[in-house]
Amino acid sequence: MAERNPSLSNAGFCYETRIYSSLRQPVPLPPADQPLSVAEYCLSIFSSISTSGATPFAVNATTGQTLSYSQFVSQVRSLAHCLKKSYSLSQNDVAFVLSPTSLHIPVLYFALMSLGIIVSPANPLGSNSEIAHQVQLSKPVIAFATSQTSHKIPSLKHGTILLDSPEFLSFLTQSNIDGNVIKRVKVNQSDSAAILYSSGTTGRVKGVMMSHRNLIAMMAPIHHYNTIEAEGSDNPPRSVTFFTVPLFHVFGFFMLLGAVLSADTVVLTERFEFAEMLRAIEKYKVTFMPVSPPLVLAFVKSNLTKKFDLSSLQVLGCGGAPLGREVAQLFNEKFPSVLLLQ
Repeated sequence: MAERNPSLSNAGFCYETRIYSSLRQPVPLPPADQPLSVAEYCLSIFSSISTSGATPFAVNATTGQTLSYSQFVSQVRSLAHCLKKSYSLSQNDVAFVLSPTSLHIPVLYFALMSLGIIVSPANPLGSNSEIAHQVQLSKPVIAFATSQTSHKIPSLKHGTILLDSPEFLSFLTQSNIDGNVIKRVKVNQSDSAAILYSSGTTGRVKGVMMSHRNLIAMMAPIHHYNTIEAEGSDNPPRSVTFFTVPLFHVFGFFMLLGAVLSADTVVLTERFEFAEMLRAIEKYKVTFMPVSPPLVLAFVKSNLTKKFDLSSLQVLGCGGAPLGREVAQLFNEKFPSVLLLQ
């Protein structure tokens, strides 16, 4: 028998399972057998946070439109009620979403997941053949698109609902709704919440199924961290986050859930442009941004950064690829008050 290395054991390595486990205390999770969608999990935590319903939830920096948290919750309930009433959708049916980023997308995601409908968002710039392949993978019964993207979607059992149509807009503002329609839907945590798509780096694009339990487990550490940060504070700080990643992407999808859970404000753009991003940072006092190494390099090299007030920025979280030490040093020299995390 091979001699055991004490340093490995101290690092959380188990010789029987050959698995490393975290040395930190486990983060509490809801009981696995408790019916609970990730949407309701996030909304329940948000509702327990002391915040005004008028607090901005999402801002469309392209159009200037805003959506408060009270409007967001109201629209989620209204849309879920209308979808349940008007369409014969069953739990674990798949809804394909093909739309540019807009304020409607977060509402749609949360309404669908609250009803136990599997959300499957795709890149609206994808080719017809790419979209056909994704539809074949996820097998949706209904789709949500815009007038510009709907032609890419084949005929489905319940058709395609246009997010820019009067019908959909009316779904968001129903006053006489059944407020308990979501509560009566029992979503198992083991059920699939979303089918997201890989980038296709190796081979063709693949559909990745994520359960409600999986997403709840990803959200729980954020809630745990927020709880610790809020201790002893009547007004815990909340982030204003500029989304550099689209909402159909797994990172954007994950960040959206975390923003609702934390009662943060998210700043969205319909299409990313560097100058528009800088303008939004100044206008909306953005405090946090997820970035890629090329974007960090753009911050370092571009003279446009001198034309805008970026003093609100506190943290840039860099991921997706390794960031060179030289670029990181140059960024720290140019923006000494901004924490660059990798």
